[in-house]
Amino acid sequence: MSDCRLFVGNISYRTLESDLQDLFSQAGVVTSCSLMLDKFTGKSRGFAFVEYATAQEAAKAVEMFNGKELQGRPLTVNIARPREERPPREPRGDRPPRGERQQQY
Repeated sequence: MSDCRLFVGNISYRTLESDLQDLFSQAGVVTSCSLMLDKFTGKSRGFAFVEYATAQEAAKAVEMFNGKELQGRPLTVNIARPREERPPREPRGDRPPRGERQQQY
């Protein structure tokens, strides 16, 4: 994982990607900004990833914005870690897994 990529958490659900782009561009050249959205509702999940051109700019952004308030919430900003591999989830109770559910009318 790159030292240029940041995790930004505790984002207000009304914050837009453009709001993040504007804020984080104060620390350097933002090469990408991705607000994570719920795949079913399309609403914000409250976190994003911001990528900078250099690791120095990313480190500067962590210093500038970690704990800084945006739209009433203190942001959590740190260098992004690789996604952890997790085992597949077990089905709950006696319900069949999602792919095997049948419509009942």
